Formats: sequence, structure tokens, C-alpha cells
Amino acid sequence: MRIDVFCHFLPPRYLQERNRRAGSAFGTQYAKYFEANPGLTDLDIRFRTLDQFPDVRQLLTIAGPNVESITAPRDTVELAHIANDELAGMVAKHPDRFIAAAACLPMNDVDAALREADRAIQDLGFCGVEVFTDICGKAVDSPEFFPLYEKMQGYDLPILLHPRRTNTTADYADEATSKFLIYTNFGWPFETSKAMARLAFGGVLERFPRLKIVTHHAGGLVPFFAKRIELSWDFNQKLMGYDHDGQTLTRPPIESYKLFYCDTAIQGNTAALMCAYDFFGADHMLFATDSPYDDELGARVYRETIPAVEAMPVGAAEKEKIFEGNARRLFRLPRG
Repeated sequence: MRIDVFCHFLPPRYLQERNRRAGSAFGTQYAKYFEANPGLTDLDIRFRTLDQFPDVRQLLTIAGPNVESITAPRDTVELAHIANDELAGMVAKHPDRFIAAAACLPMNDVDAALREADRAIQDLGFCGVEVFTDICGKAVDSPEFFPLYEKMQGYDLPILLHPRRTNTTADYADEATSKFLIYTNFGWPFETSKAMARLAFGGVLERFPRLKIVTHHAGGLVPFFAKRIELSWDFNQKLMGYDHDGQTLTRPPIESYKLFYCDTAIQGNTAALMCAYDFFGADHMLFATDSPYDDELGARVYRETIPAVEAMPVGAAEKEKIFEGNARRLFRLPRG
């Protein structure tokens, strides 16, 4: 079996309520987006894709944008509840397609997010939660989010860390928006890396050392720039007197980055996958495709990602970990 740990969906009631509560401007803005990517909302199209890959099982998450970024706290709480109920129903009804789900949380109301995490895990059988790298403009190492990290460490279940950056974040100060898809092609890996740095060095991984965080898109920029990161820390600490912005670290900085997990959702590219593999190791890499973000049927990500993983020059045991074993261990999925 190949367990795809980062798949996105927009269930019908959640989508309708989200668009209504977010406002007409939001719905109009994203209408073409949904039309171009029908697999986000249409189960028949998704099943036609999965029919081509009968050994794949998907772990479902709600597709972005993160709901707290577009709705007020009261609406966000209700929408997360609706989303998780619908995802749970899909997993129960189609276990041959969907192996599990990770919860949508109303992160603009942390107390409600904690309650929803409990409900999703205890009552609905979810195996993790999804959190975005930008939580209403607040850094992920803000102390107000620490109770969620403590809770997920206690559950021994992972957080799926999804990048967030919109085209309204301009690339240059004298421009209003990002151009040429820079905000997503390069901005999202940067946002992932930024969040990893804040979690690693902002006290989160020091305080919650058993917390499991799966980073999207092969760990962002970190694997490729690992040696630069290492040299930069050494130079700035030893020669420039850098004090880690006041943080006390109990391990070399580069080792903190290695505590994260990564997925294979870079749409192929065996060389890049090996870069991530060499950095994180076989035990910290999980198969994922970012389904259904590609062509109309959402099959291209599978056609390119599966062969790219198969082509990695590692042993069969390591590939089994990447495709299935690590997901079962990390999300505590039973073998069936």
C-alpha cells in the first residue's frame, strides 16, 4: 500500500458554508480555482483518479486557505466542526479510498481549537491535525499556541504543517502583489522554512521534544541549504557573538531541523527527494502528492511522484517506510 499523507478536499456543506460566511468577494475570487481543479470537490473525479492507482490510500485534510484567515472566530469554530464531521463521514463510507483524516482547527480561537482537536481525535477517530504556517499573522511559536503542541505531544499524533502565503504579499516594496507565481512557487517553501525555524528555535521543540511535525513539500528550503545553515550559525555565533535571539538551545541548530518530518510532495524530481532523504533520513520521510493539485483528473501528481520515489537509490526497506511504514507508525494506523 502507498499512503498519501497530504491530500486535500473540500466537502460540499463545508464549502458552501465557508463561501457564504467568508463573503461574496471570496467566492467570486475562487470560482475559477474550483472550476480548474474539480477533484477538490468532486468525489467521482477523485475516484476515477484513484482507480488508476489501486494501491494508494489517501489521508484527507481540508484544502486551504486556512479557515481562520477568511472568517471570524465564531464562524471558524462552526466551520471546523462541519469540515471534520464531513471528513469523518467520507473516511467511514470509503475506507478503500481514504485511510484516515487530519482535523481542521479554528486556530483564531485556541480554546475552541483544543476542544475540536479532542473531539476529532477521540470521537471521530482522526489521526492528527493540520496547522498552517501563518495563523492570522501570528508566528507559530507564539505562546498562545503552546497548549495545542502540548496536547498533540500527549496524543502522540502529528501536526501536518501546511504553508500559507498569498499573492497579496508583494515581492518588492513598490509593488502591490506578487507576480509570476513567486508567492507560491518560492514563497511557500520559504514560509515552511520560516515556520520550522520558529518552531525549532522559538522554544516549541525544546519544550515539547516528542512533538511530531510533518512539513509539506520535502521540508521546504532546509535540506538544500543545510550546510549553509550550519555555517551561518557557526559564523554568527562564534565570530559575531549572536545570542540566538535570547533562546537557550540544548542541541546544535542543524540537529533541531532534523527533528521534523518531511513528505514527498514535490511532484517528482528524484534528485530533490534524495536531498530531503539525505537530510531527514528514511524514518522521517513520508509519501505524499498534494493531490489533487494538477490536471483535471488529479492524476499527474501520482504519475510523477510514485516513479520518482521508486527511482530513489535506496533499499526496498527504506522505500517501504516512505510509502507506508512511516505513515502507519506516525499516525498510528492499524495494518489491515
